[in-house]
Amino acid sequence: MDGNGRWAKERSLPRIEGHRAGAESARTIIRAAGELGIKYLTLYAFSVENWNRPKDEVDALMKYLIHYLKTETPELNKNNVRLEVIGQIYRLPENVQEHLRKSIATLSRNNGLTLIMALSYGGRTEIVEAVRKIAEQAKAGQLDPGDITEQVFAQHLYTRNFPDPDLLIRTSGEMRVSNFMLWQISYAEFVITPTLWPDFRKPQFCAALEEYARRHRRFGGL
Repeated sequence: MDGNGRWAKERSLPRIEGHRAGAESARTIIRAAGELGIKYLTLYAFSVENWNRPKDEVDALMKYLIHYLKTETPELNKNNVRLEVIGQIYRLPENVQEHLRKSIATLSRNNGLTLIMALSYGGRTEIVEAVRKIAEQAKAGQLDPGDITEQVFAQHLYTRNFPDPDLLIRTSGEMRVSNFMLWQISYAEFVITPTLWPDFRKPQFCAALEEYARRHRRFGGL
């Protein structure tokens, strides 16, 4: 979800206003995904690299995340949305973690759209942590290295309970992966749009889905 800062700069607004507008887009896309029958939607909300941003911006983002969880959880519940979180959650402020736990518990019985929020997430970090867990099991004699397969490896990722993504949408015209789901997007279709995230709403989302529907996915075959 890229372009919040540029959106704000174009309007001579502080960056946090771009994040606020971006949250409105998130609300719209979550609702649209549920209406369209999509089962899984992952929002890359905060990366491990984002911790390097100015402290005041990070603090503002954490406060806004709490505000979002407080205000949006009732609507998510009404719309039968389940919430999951992936990433180094322990690095988030304790009050953020507490609100995440409350929202996840409130929405845990829903069976519509599963909303996955990637927070303090990094694809390389995820892979390193998976390798470390597998190495520890092998060292303890709980896992034979010869038994390590793609399936075994995937079971040690944050996303072990979710299917790999079919479609990756990158806003603001960026042409890079930015450390997102490096293992899981092996066969995902990419749609790059010049639209900045705060301007990305249901029409742009549907256009991306229509573009995806025109693709012929071969997964290495003919």
